Amino acid sequence: MSNEQQPAVHLLILVTPSFNLAATTAFIDPFRAANYLEGDTRFRWVLASAAGGSCTASNGLSVDTESLRNIQNNAFDIVVISASWTPETGKTPPLMAALRRWSRAGSIIGGLDTGAFIMADAGLLSGRRATVHYEHIDALKELHGDVDVSEDIFVRDEKRFTCCGGIASADVALHIIRASSGDALANAAARYIFHPSLRPAGTPQNPANAEPLGSHVPNSIRQTIVVMEQHLENALSIPEIAEKVSISHRQLNRLFLRYVGKSPAIYYRDIRLDRARGLVTQTDMPMSEIAIASGFASQVHFSRAYRDRFGLSPRTDRVEGRIPFEFRAWPMHRKSVKTP
Repeated sequence: MSNEQQPAVHLLILVTPSFNLAATTAFIDPFRAANYLEGDTRFRWVLASAAGGSCTASNGLSVDTESLRNIQNNAFDIVVISASWTPETGKTPPLMAALRRWSRAGSIIGGLDTGAFIMADAGLLSGRRATVHYEHIDALKELHGDVDVSEDIFVRDEKRFTCCGGIASADVALHIIRASSGDALANAAARYIFHPSLRPAGTPQNPANAEPLGSHVPNSIRQTIVVMEQHLENALSIPEIAEKVSISHRQLNRLFLRYVGKSPAIYYRDIRLDRARGLVTQTDMPMSEIAIASGFASQVHFSRAYRDRFGLSPRTDRVEGRIPFEFRAWPMHRKSVKTP
């Protein structure tokens, strides 16, 4: 069959309240470019939401959408659920039923950003690999133990795909173009939208060479942070960590204070609290379980440390942390530093 005879690929993009607009448009634009470059409609798409009409994204901008009711019986080759803040608000019974119905009909089902949570709640990721934005990885692991959670930018598992969002959504779209229309069109579309390279499956969200602390940090600090991140739930003492990286406790303290600006004990406590904050604001786990999952033996100790770092209690943050980003205090409810 020649390229001109290939039927168009029909896509449905379902958006939820406070969805990620950047991820959604990054996913759509390569298909627009492919159609333009070919001078032919290779891809068709519909943007829809549960209620239809105007749907507001997490950045405050709105898009017009079709109502789920109007398109729920239509056939689509690919159905994508795009979510961000509070994905549970988009988890309506009609939407869940429609996703299962399209899945049974043979559609490829995908999720952008936190869309994986909705797919998992619909039972579409059980026993499969999936990914979400790194901020939500711990929550997905805790809520859906039957999902093999990856830290890659996107994951394909048979007729399922999930993506961490952002510009990685363009990578997913370009791989779909490659699968349906070949390398030449995928590469041309990537060039047209100035996507520097078509990243392969297995690309991590946070490459090892992307160091948040800078390139001049000693290797012993990097190794220490790796050990800390591997022991967030079963917390180690700092002397135990120092022994694992073959450095003295005193020297480790000196290096952290010089290069990180805080002691290893405080840094370790902070990354465990950052993990806890994701579980507090993104799940309904009991606070006692979150304390244990974050390496705190006592819930009282956990609450006190949480308030000290973020300026409010975990229970208060559970409510306020679900408010969309642009309406939240910054930075992350931390208490202001008083000047003398």
